[in-house]
Amino acid sequence: MFAYLLRRLWQMIPTLLGVVLLVFFLFRKFGMDPAQTLAGLDATPRQIAEIRQQLGLGEPWWVQLWLFVKGIVTFDWGRSWATNETIAHLMATRLPATLTVTIPILVLDTLIAIPIALGVAYARGSLTDRAIMVGTTVALSISFLVYVIVGQYVFGFQLGWFPVQGWSDSTWTNLGVYAPLPVLLAVLVGLSPQTRLYRSYFLDELGHDYVRTARAKGLTEPAVLFRHVLRNALIPILTNVGLALPGVLIGSFLIEVYFSIPGIGREVLLAVNRSDYPVIQAVTIYVAMLTMLANLAVDLSYRAVDPRVVLR
Repeated sequence: MFAYLLRRLWQMIPTLLGVVLLVFFLFRKFGMDPAQTLAGLDATPRQIAEIRQQLGLGEPWWVQLWLFVKGIVTFDWGRSWATNETIAHLMATRLPATLTVTIPILVLDTLIAIPIALGVAYARGSLTDRAIMVGTTVALSISFLVYVIVGQYVFGFQLGWFPVQGWSDSTWTNLGVYAPLPVLLAVLVGLSPQTRLYRSYFLDELGHDYVRTARAKGLTEPAVLFRHVLRNALIPILTNVGLALPGVLIGSFLIEVYFSIPGIGREVLLAVNRSDYPVIQAVTIYVAMLTMLANLAVDLSYRAVDPRVVLR
């Protein structure tokens, strides 16, 4: 296990270097001149030249690349061009709001979709199965923006159950007051594709010989479903959850914008509108790192779910 972990971490280095090089050259090749962006439209050539010198843009590209890599290793990305806030402080203050919303969404999506999908897979071909599949298809056809508008109008304005917008410095207040409505709407949206996907996993397992053998031995249907079918279907389910983990860092742009949540997702959207390259670069690199670590965590979890899995 330890040797496998070291080998996987070592294999991540070339991938991460490729992402770093891609981000570095893309922003310098196709992006706007940072000095011109910071100086504004009324800046003189002398002011632009001074800003370029302060940012180190006059240095050779290999020197700039070294400074870029050094910033990644030391977690020192400098300051935001738009707000002059250090990016380290920006990440530290925006990340808790994103996690407060996206972690419950990820957990509830998985925990609710699994039993529903297991039930409709067991009742495959029945009226219940067909009704749920039709309902999920209809739900998938509706834009998330429609859910947000209708949810805010019904639950916020008409019923008054939840505030439509707002955020506080208290995590428990956010979880109990401001987060329930966006979490509810996001779960309603994510439940349909997850249910359909997990249902296909369970249907595939139900057709295997070990299921017929378990039933022939006299096991009850709940025992067959939960002790055998669910356990064997957990590997593709874990893979799907691992693919969704990087979204925890970014969060949902629409959720954070329309519910005024000061998270990473909204900050990235503002950075794109402002051409705030340091913020965009930092989030891009961190998301790439999180994606690789999430894949590693999922691969390690396979062993815990199925002891037959050998990590090589």
